[in-house]
Amino acid sequence: MYLISKHIFDVILSSIAIILFSPLLILIIVVLKLTGEGEVFYLQERVGYKTKSFMIYKFATMIKNSPNIGAGDVTLRNDPRVTKVGKFLRESKLNELPQLFNIFIGDISVIGPRPLMRAGFNRYSLNFQNSIYNVKPGLTGIGSIVFRDEEKILTESELTPHECYKEIILPYKGELEMWYQNNCSFFLDLQLIFMTAWVIIFPDSKLYEKWFKHLPKRNF
Repeated sequence: MYLISKHIFDVILSSIAIILFSPLLILIIVVLKLTGEGEVFYLQERVGYKTKSFMIYKFATMIKNSPNIGAGDVTLRNDPRVTKVGKFLRESKLNELPQLFNIFIGDISVIGPRPLMRAGFNRYSLNFQNSIYNVKPGLTGIGSIVFRDEEKILTESELTPHECYKEIILPYKGELEMWYQNNCSFFLDLQLIFMTAWVIIFPDSKLYEKWFKHLPKRNF
């Protein structure tokens, strides 16, 4: 019953959001078309439900061929591959808006573990690889909230970006996503939607630590 309600909620919410945000979507499309390299949308293969691949939609925020240069699939704070408009879109999370269409067609849900690129997914331990996407991935979720500023953590770490991602970020993110699976409910989804909006408005807030008292213990 929960999964049926979740699917209906996803379709209704994404439909309403697409309509409400359509003027903003059109404005961003025009701005991107007239700036940088003129690229508007960025389609990328991600790992989805039951580890099946799908194409995720985003607004283009980086120069062409960026996954094959610099830090690869890891993005740093002030990454030179990010365009000026792209930096604003990433910081405000507006680059994620096209994923409303992914939600509408059923690729992802509103709430769930973030769908990773295959390279990122392969950095998970086998235990997480076998279980992390037993629920549909989401536009946001507890992992996205806790790692609201993942780029800052990667940039300030003494480890290399890839070492930091694999040894520090990914293990804890995996524990967070499994916490969601073990506690998922419609009410929890509503709380995570609220908390996502909260950390976008107040990016330095740690309110989630008080709100969700039984989160896995941080390892950094």
